[in-house]
Amino acid sequence: MLNPVMAVLIGALIGTIAGLFGVGGGFLIVPSLVFLGLPIHVAIGTSLACITISSLSSAYAHIRAGRVLYRVAFLKEAFSIPAAVIGAYLSGMLNSNVLEAVFGLLLIYVAHIFIRKSDVRNRGEALRINYRKVPLIGALSGLTSGLLGVSGGVLNVPLFHTLAGLPVNYAVGTSSLALFFTALVGTATHIGLGQVDLQTALLLSPGLIIGAAVGARLVPKLQPRRFKILFSGLLILVAVRLLLRALKGF
Repeated sequence: MLNPVMAVLIGALIGTIAGLFGVGGGFLIVPSLVFLGLPIHVAIGTSLACITISSLSSAYAHIRAGRVLYRVAFLKEAFSIPAAVIGAYLSGMLNSNVLEAVFGLLLIYVAHIFIRKSDVRNRGEALRINYRKVPLIGALSGLTSGLLGVSGGVLNVPLFHTLAGLPVNYAVGTSSLALFFTALVGTATHIGLGQVDLQTALLLSPGLIIGAAVGARLVPKLQPRRFKILFSGLLILVAVRLLLRALKGF
């Protein structure tokens, strides 16, 4: 059984990263749970339950700060959820090592275009959102989620920014709300399959809730350029981990 104090500390760390960057944190939660002895399928299901909790906490904080675009979030989810189902179906037919290698390379490319994209907007200027690109973002994020068993959150923020034109703070807030629905559907599916350790998820919950709220409040304190550097570094770390895991499997 996970030590309660350790659970709070782990949850707070992951929650802070999730709230700050608008991601689910599954790339940290899953290996942590596997290290603690959970089978991989249970770790993935439990991770989605944890992401549901952390994304709800961070989304609430971002909503209160006015950094969530509901139309973007709901439009994205309308395409993400069906794409995730398709991805889950296709995952059994495709080589997982190839998928991880391709996704790792994709993340490196996304990090490159994300850090190069300008975030300059004149004071008082209205947001110019490219809603036509949001379904594509939803489909890519959902397909990735279904194929690899992740939340797809690492794609939301950079694609919201580079393709749909959201400023980074709105991209983070909107991603948090969208992630909640993605993770909720995934959690319900895994609960039905008996692949969620609810006790572990509940132990991590206090830290996740507090950390996600703290992370969300840190977003406006970071300059867009600094945020992009940090987020791109996060993408590279996830990409390297995926590529190394893929190479071991070949």
